Formats: sequence, C-alpha cells, structure tokens
Amino acid sequence: GRLSGIATLTAQYVSHVEGRCRVYDTRKTTPGWRRLEKYAVRCGGGMNHRIGLHDAIMIKDNHLAISNSASVDLTMRQAIEMARNTAASIERDQDVIVEVEVDTLEQLTDVIPAEPDIVLLDNMTVEELQQAVAMIRDTNSGIELEASGGVTLETIGEISQSGVDRISVGALTHSAVNFDVGLDWSFRP
Repeated sequence: GRLSGIATLTAQYVSHVEGRCRVYDTRKTTPGWRRLEKYAVRCGGGMNHRIGLHDAIMIKDNHLAISNSASVDLTMRQAIEMARNTAASIERDQDVIVEVEVDTLEQLTDVIPAEPDIVLLDNMTVEELQQAVAMIRDTNSGIELEASGGVTLETIGEISQSGVDRISVGALTHSAVNFDVGLDWSFRP
C-alpha cells in the first residue's frame, strides 16, 4: 500500500515536468520509514534529496536567526564559507554538498559569490523563479537551482518551465495515498 502510493504519486509529478527538470523528495518522511519511502520515490522516477543531516549541509534562515540571536552577526555568505571550510576539514569519501535556502531575489544576489552547490528557492512565484534562473545563468556558475514550497500536481508543470534544475516536493512522502493492493488465492485440486 503505502510505498506503492508514494511511487505512483511520484510518477505523476515526474510526468508533469516532462523531462525539463528533476523531481526530488524532501526529508519529510514517516519516522522509521525514511529509507523505504525514499526507495519508493526512486521507483516512481524521482530523486532523493538528503537521506539525513550527514549527507549535505543545508543552511536555512533559521540557522542565521539563531546565530544572530547568540550575538554572532553571521551573513549567509559567511555561513556558506564556514560550512565549506568545516566540510573540507573532515575526511570523507566524497565532497559535501552545500545547499542554502533563500526566499527573495535579494538573498540570492548575496549568496551567488559564495557559490553554494545548490540554492533552494523557497515559495517563490514562477516569475521570481525565472528571474533567479536568469541571474544564475548570467554568472556562468555551476549553482543548481531548486524550487520548493507549495508544489502541487497543478503547479509543478508551470514551475518546471521556469528553468530550475530541480523541484522538491514534500507531498511525495507526506501526502501520498495508500495504494489498495489485494491478493486473492483460490485452490484448485
């Protein structure tokens, strides 16, 4: 049931983007079911965001709010640089991805020079997403853009036409309907 529902819903979202970008899940999974639900997303043609906090560094506005309330006046750019330096000091098999969340184009302008791997564009309109794509493409940086926030089956097609590289959808795992699967046996001697 549940995993088939997630795979089916993911396939519906993936079909709506028509190959223009990739569809990602989020960390919003059922406790104890994370790996299974993320597998179901992959079965439906989607991609996995982070499995956990160990996979990548994601800097959100709340992180800055906490640091600033602790009398550490930290900018997003400084936070990205600190994250990169910290990640570089830890021996790992692969490089750590640094993702940063912004909710305005002004914030995007501020983080571009720090060159995070991914910028999550939170709750932006399609017009704002298009402007963000143009800003990134003008810099010739390798920054990937991810649209997120309030994505539905009705809106994902238009969002995918904005030019973003990826769209993350929390609904893949937190709103999937269980798929009704039945199995009837009959015995024939």
